[in-house]
Amino acid sequence: MYKIKKEKEENTILIPAMMDAHYPLLKYMFWSKGYCVVLLNETDEFEIKSEGMKYANHDICFPFILMTGQVVRALKTKKYDPGKTFVLIPTAGDACRGACYIGLMRRSLMRAGFDDVRVLTINVRHVEDEISLKINFDTVIRGLFGLFYGDILMMLSNQVRPYEVNKGETDALYQKWVKELSLDLRFGKNLTLGKMKKNFERIAESYEKIERDGKERKVVGIVAEFYVKYCALGNWNVIRYLEEHGCEAFVNGASWYALYYVDSHKPDRFNIERAGFEIVKKILVHTQEAMRSAMVRHGFKTLSAYEVMDKNSRKQISHNFLIGDGWLLGAEVVDYIHNGVNKILCIAPFGCMPNVCEGRGLYPYLKRQYPETSIAVVETDMSGAKLNYYNRIQLLINK
Repeated sequence: MYKIKKEKEENTILIPAMMDAHYPLLKYMFWSKGYCVVLLNETDEFEIKSEGMKYANHDICFPFILMTGQVVRALKTKKYDPGKTFVLIPTAGDACRGACYIGLMRRSLMRAGFDDVRVLTINVRHVEDEISLKINFDTVIRGLFGLFYGDILMMLSNQVRPYEVNKGETDALYQKWVKELSLDLRFGKNLTLGKMKKNFERIAESYEKIERDGKERKVVGIVAEFYVKYCALGNWNVIRYLEEHGCEAFVNGASWYALYYVDSHKPDRFNIERAGFEIVKKILVHTQEAMRSAMVRHGFKTLSAYEVMDKNSRKQISHNFLIGDGWLLGAEVVDYIHNGVNKILCIAPFGCMPNVCEGRGLYPYLKRQYPETSIAVVETDMSGAKLNYYNRIQLLINK
């Protein structure tokens, strides 16, 4: 057992919601004696949107308005000393949200009267290095473990919860695992690949033991821009909606995105930096296969391994799209189809230009290529009506 001491952290890091299943574990990347990490998990969407609209341009993308609203509302509670509070914006560092959110958040905080609150970023593209939260080996290791543990817990929960006989048992198991794994991540213990593989087996076995009703349900694959894919606030609780209407939501893990990013953004010329990218890719591929194998052995499903998805999608998808979620959007659609999922829901946030060009521009072509597959495209929007959003999802379910 770990002995937890009451530590007085000097600074607070606020992280807006983005990855509901992963952040309770990933937050320990940044935990230290000097920093207390707070995940903003307020779910009052109307209040969050209203607050965000006050301090963000009304034409900016939907995720940024939600993030701004969450941050400002948290600061207005006066729980946090502005002079000792930071807002962390984890970004990829490339175009669109990957870089511009940093300056936009600073401006929004100034408009809200929180000039003293500093914005931090974490990225590998050297965007504003002077405010980048330093990444060391310990940070990377904790991030790797948090990523894969979050993946397997999310995917197994989504595959078991719709069928559970004892309602609430799946979510209780998820919380049990988060509590156990959080201790390892916080104290930096048991962070070896061998231990992770054993935990994959233990986790999959524990979910397999949950009693299920055996009823057949429609499986809906979800493809989306990163924020609305993993954040219930951003996708209007689409997983809950699908489950309440007799479906299973199939959401692919974030490790596929990590591999896509590493693979697509490595330097063209072979140098030390490229060698580092290749090493990271090999570790991610090896770990992902261990996770997938554990799930399959216990009767669960996953999409194809990243490299298989990459290869199998090249005939239909141009891999020149590298902004945001890029060609991974189309590749996931193709892989769902190859894995027998014939209902696919594609979600885009309003104002996300990469998603419109690389996602929505591609889906009609894929529908023509696979006429037996139903592909529905919906958009989350400040002014959009939820009724229309859910109606289109209902059409997909009933088709």
